[in-house]
Amino acid sequence: MRLKEIRTARGLSVPKLVELSGVPRRTIQDLEARGDGRISTAIKLADALGVTLDELCRDEAAE
Repeated sequence: MRLKEIRTARGLSVPKLVELSGVPRRTIQDLEARGDGRISTAIKLADALGVTLDELCRDEAAE
């Protein structure tokens, strides 16, 4: 999952992403560390970041 990469590229702190997405801070931190989680959470984060679920979840772009 590219959560941290996308979040930092957009200049967002974890607290700001919590505010935008409604996803708890600990969940975001766990996702950035582990890279896996619930689809429903990933959808909320993708919406808050303005990316597709595919862009958020794929480590490499499909070629």
